[in-house]
Amino acid sequence: MKAVQFAAVGFALSLGAFMSAPAWSAEYTAVMPPDIKWADAPSIGPGAKTAVIDGDPKSSGPFVMRLKVPPNTKIKVHTHPADENVTILSGTLYFAAGDKFDTKTAKSFGPGSYFSIEKGKPMSDHRKNFCTHPVFRITD
Repeated sequence: MKAVQFAAVGFALSLGAFMSAPAWSAEYTAVMPPDIKWADAPSIGPGAKTAVIDGDPKSSGPFVMRLKVPPNTKIKVHTHPADENVTILSGTLYFAAGDKFDTKTAKSFGPGSYFSIEKGKPMSDHRKNFCTHPVFRITD
């Protein structure tokens, strides 16, 4: 287990410029709000920002990232190559599973709400107000 912890720490440290500066302990990883490094995410929409908190979203392993999306942003139908887990921190996200973008069928998720969708399942979402939420992948 310690070898896995050290390997994970080494991998995370190698990401340097791509992730927030974590506070390391022998037992856990922690990232404080002032240490989060936000980057523009034009593929999501104007004004959207992402921050990788831990791991690498481009790998097949676990990761945690945050997404800040401005009001009136619509993310059209898309899929992900892995299960997606989302908890809303602020604002409201309107989420719909399915292959059609339909604001009338979208379910409202406010602060503290959580949803998960399996890999490959079509989904879309939109926001009427500023919304911040983490996205994370859990693996065995």
